[in-house]
Amino acid sequence: MKIATFNANGIRAAAKKGFWQWVLDHEIDILGIQETKIQENQINPVEYEKIGYYNYWDFAEKKGYSGVATFSKTKPVFVEYGMGMDIYDREGRVLRTDFENFTLINVYIPSGTSGEHRHEFKLKFLHDFEEYINQIKKFQKNIIVIGDYNIVHQRIDIHNPDRKDNPSGYRPDERAWLDKWFHSGFYDAFRLKYPEKQEFSWWSYRAGARPRNKGWRIDYISVTEGLKNKIIDVIPYKDPVFSDHCPVVMEIDV
Repeated sequence: MKIATFNANGIRAAAKKGFWQWVLDHEIDILGIQETKIQENQINPVEYEKIGYYNYWDFAEKKGYSGVATFSKTKPVFVEYGMGMDIYDREGRVLRTDFENFTLINVYIPSGTSGEHRHEFKLKFLHDFEEYINQIKKFQKNIIVIGDYNIVHQRIDIHNPDRKDNPSGYRPDERAWLDKWFHSGFYDAFRLKYPEKQEFSWWSYRAGARPRNKGWRIDYISVTEGLKNKIIDVIPYKDPVFSDHCPVVMEIDV
């Protein structure tokens, strides 16, 4: 099975660049998209069903903002929209789909780049999201958490690890949270396969960052203990370009 995560920075914009043909060509079984930037009245679920995908959407109240969607060739046995916390759910950040052998969480962790108030909001989200996941852990052993985490974990995951401007996404407090996350029963699927390989999943639109590969790795696939030895490969697809992020694809025998 191939499971992919991708921050589209606007699903309609990515579609115009040929994204859905890429999905079909790579035979993706489950796809989690973040930053759909679309409203319910702007989609036609039947269009995605025609190309072979059940589709589920968690929309933000604010137009042209946030939103997550999960597409699957197999129909989930259970779907849950949001975490049951209005402060986050109004932004369309979490979508859960349960399948026969595992639970998949598609998450778009907030960015804190627009100001200190949003960085604090991000830290609160991280705490509450962890509590939400801990509740699921009580009755589900196999969990996969895909999405844009908006956090660089290790020095190898950023092209300029010695920067001094303390940007949100590379701050000690959020990196400490991610370190704790990867010691709480979750494993970084990419690092399990490639402990020392430097790959990125996001590049700024400024100053030709992508052609020069000056990026950050902030899009992750986390798996619980029972799945870590079932991973076949994890690949960030830098090309072609569909947004400022790239799709990350995990092949796994579930």
